[in-house]
Amino acid sequence: MSNHLEVIILAAGQGTRMRSSLPKVLHPLAGKPLLGHVLDTARQLEPTGIHVVYGYGGKQVIDTFEEESVHWAEQAEQLGTGHAVAAALPGVAEEATALILYGDVPLIGPNTLQRLVEAVSGETLVLLTAILDDPHGYGRIIRDYKGQVQRIVEQKDATTEERSVCEVNTGMMAMPAARLKEWLGRVENNNAQGEYYLTDIIALARADGVAVEAVIDDDLEEISGVNDRVQLAALERSYQRRRAEELMRSGATLIDPARFDLRGTLRVGRDVSIDVNVVVEGEVSLGDGVTIGANCILRDAVIEEGTTVEPMTIIEQARIGPNCQVGPFARVRPGTEMAAKAKVGNFVEVKKSRIGAGSKVNHLSYIGDTIMGADVNVGAGTITCNYDGANKYQTNIGDGVFIGSDTQLVAPVEVADGATIGAGSTITKDTPAGELTLSRSKQITIKGWKRPVKKSG
Repeated sequence: MSNHLEVIILAAGQGTRMRSSLPKVLHPLAGKPLLGHVLDTARQLEPTGIHVVYGYGGKQVIDTFEEESVHWAEQAEQLGTGHAVAAALPGVAEEATALILYGDVPLIGPNTLQRLVEAVSGETLVLLTAILDDPHGYGRIIRDYKGQVQRIVEQKDATTEERSVCEVNTGMMAMPAARLKEWLGRVENNNAQGEYYLTDIIALARADGVAVEAVIDDDLEEISGVNDRVQLAALERSYQRRRAEELMRSGATLIDPARFDLRGTLRVGRDVSIDVNVVVEGEVSLGDGVTIGANCILRDAVIEEGTTVEPMTIIEQARIGPNCQVGPFARVRPGTEMAAKAKVGNFVEVKKSRIGAGSKVNHLSYIGDTIMGADVNVGAGTITCNYDGANKYQTNIGDGVFIGSDTQLVAPVEVADGATIGAGSTITKDTPAGELTLSRSKQITIKGWKRPVKKSG
């Protein structure tokens, strides 16, 4: 590969067929903008520079990628692909190899692009092409009788014979930047669209005696672009199928690979099992033997070996220790840590809390801003009252505590080791170790009381 590679990504189009106010390259695939996928792939080639040509919705595009180390070039008018590439050229060094990519072709892989760049030797111009059963809409690769590439003709400018050609231009190409600048300066717009076609440089290169090579890509999904939401949905499933296959080869079982969505990075150990309709976002790690039930959402989470996550559970920015049980219908919010063999059961919400080893919050409870020791049992309907409307306070629960059902712990409060809290209590003061604490109103019966009834008529 060239020691000086510069990548030009065309991302200026509005994408009118998307029927959206959002610039096309910002539409998400697997939770990431289309352009983000192309940038990730380009970075794997370790280029000297990445140049993004923007146009429609330019500020929105730039703001979305403000933390990216890229050079931005504006295409103020949409006058064709040649015009777009020319907008980026002032920032490209003449001694570089220039690689041209598209912000709406998200599945292109680094290995394919490496083949393309490595084929550039001397002054060679290298195209990435594909063979399609139905080439309609694509520019055709026209070769001479020796099989040498002569030119590219766009669909609207092609003759009937040329339209019968099945080898098509993907738009991606690589060549010496100095030659690219020279050829683009000679491109004219005398075509059906009145645009400056990048593809016209092929005939100019041949006229100058420069070799034009074609690298054929057999992976048609890899070179597919997005023009409307139907194509976007198709590429989403292509992407998800590829990720699902990678995970299964890594030792995970996906109950139905067609009903799995990865919108980030997932690392799996051996014998991981993932049921249907699980959505993974951000950075997620699943240890050996982890089981994820149906319809769960995992976001930026670490789940250690042997843990079971029951169906309908959401885990976000949390760390779940080994051999735990979470759910069903649980919500584990950011800042939560669960130690080994802890349990958070159905209809339980935990936020910014540490659940100690072997502790159980089985059902219908809210635990927030809490440090909980080991072997604690929390009864149904328990709430840590951590917020007074302005500030949040911490609850500390020691080892071996038993909390009866329907208890409110009003923070800041400490429940010492071995304490028992009677059911139905509201605890506002620290409780001593090893003792029973409760707070209840005296139960009374009002004799002769009559329940109100609705008036008839």
